[in-house]
Amino acid sequence: MLSKRNIYLLDSKKLSPETIAVIFAKTSRSPNTFHEIAAELTDEKSSEFHQKWVLEFGHASVAEHAILHIAIENISRLAVETLESNRLASYTEKSSRYQVWDATSFYVPAELKRHPLEKLYRATCQMLFRAYQEALPILKETARQEMNRRTSESDKGWQRRVHTNCMDVCRYYLPAASLANVGVTINARALVNALRKMLSHPLLEVREMGEEIKSIAQCKLPTLVKYADENTCLKRVRIFMTQINRTKNIDQQQGKDWCHVIHFDAEYEERIFVALLYRFNEMSYAQSQSAMEQFSFEQKQGIVKNLLENCGEHDVPLRELEHSWLTFDILLDQGAYFEFKRHRMMTQTPQRLTARLGYAIPKLIHTAGLEKQYRRVMDEVQEVYEEFFTFNPDIAAYIVPNGFNRRVLATLNFRTAMHLIKLRSAPNAHFAMRRVACRIAEEVCQRSSLFKKYLTTCSEETWQEIENMYFVQI
Repeated sequence: MLSKRNIYLLDSKKLSPETIAVIFAKTSRSPNTFHEIAAELTDEKSSEFHQKWVLEFGHASVAEHAILHIAIENISRLAVETLESNRLASYTEKSSRYQVWDATSFYVPAELKRHPLEKLYRATCQMLFRAYQEALPILKETARQEMNRRTSESDKGWQRRVHTNCMDVCRYYLPAASLANVGVTINARALVNALRKMLSHPLLEVREMGEEIKSIAQCKLPTLVKYADENTCLKRVRIFMTQINRTKNIDQQQGKDWCHVIHFDAEYEERIFVALLYRFNEMSYAQSQSAMEQFSFEQKQGIVKNLLENCGEHDVPLRELEHSWLTFDILLDQGAYFEFKRHRMMTQTPQRLTARLGYAIPKLIHTAGLEKQYRRVMDEVQEVYEEFFTFNPDIAAYIVPNGFNRRVLATLNFRTAMHLIKLRSAPNAHFAMRRVACRIAEEVCQRSSLFKKYLTTCSEETWQEIENMYFVQI
């Protein structure tokens, strides 16, 4: 007798995350329905299951069915970076584009408590927040005067756009010590990896955050996270690598160009074509490759057209586009990096946040008559940074504002590049991120013959035009 298809939700209000994980795990060997399996379980039995099969026998994938929603408040934006560096989770954080920080919204590291540098640290953060608060009304009025009101734009829409444009520039003052709230949705397996990373971090704030997250997670996941501990291998590598060269690099600047293509798969288009043949036929990879070599340029154009031209706004391109890779060495301001890091499907290697790579000056700051004040503040941060760097390079990063530049090594595939370019070149994207997206699009297009038509940005502006329009200094 055929069974009727049945699809339903398991009630997370009645079942603990660990129990739900066991229900799904048991279906691999039990003929019973999920509800029938659930009726046989208790929290105690679920804990015993995880202890045996996940922790002792290593069936870690079971833990992916146990989901937590974690609310984390009042951590520094520097700590947020470590939290959000975990790929398999979802995050929503306090936005510097839409919210205003008050003058006391900064973190003071415990490492500086009763230390001679604590007073200087507080004074530096207060200086930055005072400059931020003083610039807000001036930049808002300047933005109102500089921006053209759109036809049929409502008062509310107009005010919102003025506010956003003002905040897009004000955020350059905010240091990494600025406090933020973050909402995290994560499964138990990913959480254990995240906890191990946090518990191994050089900053006490991050380690304490890890301990607190572990403590509250154990209320719902008493078994799955109890053995999450520091990653000694990660600590050893970090210590070893940072001790190899402790001298200050004389040439900290990257040169005139801020974006370098380190590696580009010259055959990426061919690899994608072969992968498509492989997927939709019954040939080996070698056979698919031989078949593709017989295709004319026009035939390949037809493949690309069918692959991408009819994709709707919400359609996700096929995974075969991932059989390609490119690596960039990018210098971008810290505010832009904070958005760039959200593209977690790529592989990112950021350097430590520093005040040694110069800072960007948005044009609106110059237009508002604030450039002299802005330069004074940033130059003072540069001087103070060196004092803190001598004490502790990781602590020094707290005082670095969003305006300072940061290096990141990014390796991504063509599919990820398409997504980044589409999302971050949109008119509502921050101008610093539009600049990055347009530059990546240009670099990929220069190395494409068949795919460049589908790498178009969401506006006609070039990255050079963005620089001229929005920056005095990069």
